[in-house]
Amino acid sequence: MVMNDPWGIFNDPFFIGWNDTLSRLNSVYANNNTYPPYDIVKQDEETYRVDVALAGFGEDNINISVDNKTLIIKGDTSTNKDENIVHKGIATRKFTRTFSLGEFMEVTNAEFENGLLSITIEKIVPEEKQPKQIKINTNKQLTD
Repeated sequence: MVMNDPWGIFNDPFFIGWNDTLSRLNSVYANNNTYPPYDIVKQDEETYRVDVALAGFGEDNINISVDNKTLIIKGDTSTNKDENIVHKGIATRKFTRTFSLGEFMEVTNAEFENGLLSITIEKIVPEEKQPKQIKINTNKQLTD
């Protein structure tokens, strides 16, 4: 029996070996909070862009990685404690934001400009995994 399967679909014997996938999806879903805010933009059928609002962060405060089909964005910055801040309204706290990537989805670009981190994710299907036509061979000889 598969744990944390609210719909019971993975109890079907058709889904052999899906336990790790379900666990990965559950962990990504459970670990996400609301900070920092983000948008996901579908640019075309094969390309997505994740925009993350990171005001107060610099490029050196951000770490982007992919592990086990999970995009992981981490940020850590320290406010200068010597500053005499009267009001603190810009959140610059430590965070980890994760996104589960589908099959053949790959991060192809990351840009950081004006406090906005933009990560491009594309579906890149390897040649050996793309659909192919199978020719039907026949041993039958044609006679006139």
